[in-house]
Amino acid sequence: MKLVPLGSRVVLKECVAEETTKSGIVLPTASQEKPQYAEVVAVGPGEVVDGKQVEMQVKVGDKVIYSRYSGNDVELDGEKFIIVEQKNIHAVVEG
Repeated sequence: MKLVPLGSRVVLKECVAEETTKSGIVLPTASQEKPQYAEVVAVGPGEVVDGKQVEMQVKVGDKVIYSRYSGNDVELDGEKFIIVEQKNIHAVVEG
């Protein structure tokens, strides 16, 4: 199966959270915060606002920073995804 977002929605796959701090402390899974860093796996076609087409500013493969509590969590074929509105993506991480 494949997720195809509508409008200005974007499908994200969370990047793996670190299980150890930089100083070497191992964090139990329950104490880890929800990551804000994810990879774009699908992008909607955009939407029309006030008669003008709003272009999507992210593309598949981009690494992005998004609002921590935005979007809907979805599981498909055993994989977890987050569907967010483009406006809830704050930055593209380059390099």
